[in-house]
Formats: sequence, structure tokens, C-alpha cells
Amino acid sequence: MKAEYDMTHAKRGAVASPTGKTRITIYLDERVLDAFRQRAEQVGKGYQTLINEALSATLEENSAPVTISKLRQILREELHAA
Repeated sequence: MKAEYDMTHAKRGAVASPTGKTRITIYLDERVLDAFRQRAEQVGKGYQTLINEALSATLEENSAPVTISKLRQILREELHAA
């Protein structure tokens, strides 16, 4: 070790700044968090990664759940085409 270090250009904070991600505080139901933690153990990923993937999937086009009326429309179209 050196006896003295030049700290004139030193910066406080993390050594490496994260790119593309932002740290936030969020409140989740315990059952939701527990489910993601269990799933994370099963697949070998971090639970925060799985939460991020689930949220990202909802942003994808056609990610909305199928409603009963939409399902009926699809069935009518398929039966009519057959």
C-alpha cells in the first residue's frame, strides 16, 4: 500500500454505473414477491430479473390477456373458415 493516495479526482458512489436500468422503490404484495422468489429458484435467475421480464412482456404488442369476447370472435372466425 502507498503511504498516500491522490484523491483530487475521486468521485463518490458506485464503481461502475448501471446502464439501461434505474433503481426504484416499489411496494409489491407479499404473495407476488414470494411467487417470483420461488420461480426464481426453479429457473436459476434472480427474482428481480423475472419481475423485469414479466413487466417487459406486458409492453409487447398483443400481450393483453384474451377476453371472452375476443375468444368468441376468434372461434367464430376459425369455424367459419373451416
